[in-house]
Amino acid sequence: MKRNSKRVLVGMSGGVDSSVAAALLVEQGYEVIGITIKTYKYEDVGGNVGNDSSCCSLDGINDARRVCMTLGIPHYTVDFTDVFKKNVIDYFIDSYMSGDTPNPCVKCNRLIKWQEMLKKADALGAEYVSMGHYAYVRRSDESGRWYISRGDDMRKDQSYALWGLSQESLSRTLFPLSGFTKEKSRAEAARFGLSIASKPESYEICFVADNNYKRFLHDTVENFDDKMQGGKLVLDGEVIGEHQGFAHYTVGQRKGLGVSHHEPLYVLNVIAETNTVVVGRDEDLLTSGLRADSLNMMKYEHLRGGRDCTVKIRYKDSGEDAFCETDDDGNLTVRFHAPRRAVTPGQSVVIYDGNDVIGGGIITGKL
Repeated sequence: MKRNSKRVLVGMSGGVDSSVAAALLVEQGYEVIGITIKTYKYEDVGGNVGNDSSCCSLDGINDARRVCMTLGIPHYTVDFTDVFKKNVIDYFIDSYMSGDTPNPCVKCNRLIKWQEMLKKADALGAEYVSMGHYAYVRRSDESGRWYISRGDDMRKDQSYALWGLSQESLSRTLFPLSGFTKEKSRAEAARFGLSIASKPESYEICFVADNNYKRFLHDTVENFDDKMQGGKLVLDGEVIGEHQGFAHYTVGQRKGLGVSHHEPLYVLNVIAETNTVVVGRDEDLLTSGLRADSLNMMKYEHLRGGRDCTVKIRYKDSGEDAFCETDDDGNLTVRFHAPRRAVTPGQSVVIYDGNDVIGGGIITGKL
């Protein structure tokens, strides 16, 4: 089917941001189709079943439908439960069970909200997809490469979670909220007469609606308790106690260790193969660098030879300077100018050139 350059699919969660994005595109003359994705089966994930307010929830689907009725645009709910389970939920579980701390939203953005949505866009003859993200999509006149830039409102900047988007995905993306603040989005929602103008934000992972990872893993991993039993808690090479299941711990964690000590202890490492959690002191969390794989480059095709960049190692990280270099195998090495605390395998590292995303990857370990 030939693509219509004015037709756009808007991913609608039922929240303020995606609703305002759809309304603005309608106002700008686009032919807008609202799409809400069903990403999990409520009976499979447990917790606050059918009563959560996250994106992809039943409440979210109903709110999105009402917004589309107000805007006079079509709304469809599409079932991505199978592909979401394979690419996001199973990844989340496998990461925790291997001792890592995953960021499933990064996987969802690349593989579900964009890759699968673009397939729907092609089926419906739409040139673009759009989301209610606070970020910019830009194209370099020099290289022709597409990349993400931070939004104007640093409190809502979502560039960190978008590092995995492909060049094709970026070339077909519209972000109407690029220069907005959250306050402006709510004001626009009121101006358009949308019922969700004062709807609170949702921060939990959609398929863990009660935000209880321990409960979720217990319910979804076969023989979970048996796999967690007898785990050693180790300090300076000595066993000082037993942990409550390695999958419940993450690097930098202080609370819930279950042992008393004369000084504060923190999780330094989670070793799934030996059912071991290594703990240490605050200064032991400092490291000079990291390695990452699963690299996706945006602004530049590579960083062979290396360059100084700003590096974020977690979502709320403000970013620090580091020397970054990529190799021919798609791996990234980062050497911090000053030691960083609690580098966590499984989390994303995102590298910036000013406000522009150069690329990102999944942290595999410390230098």
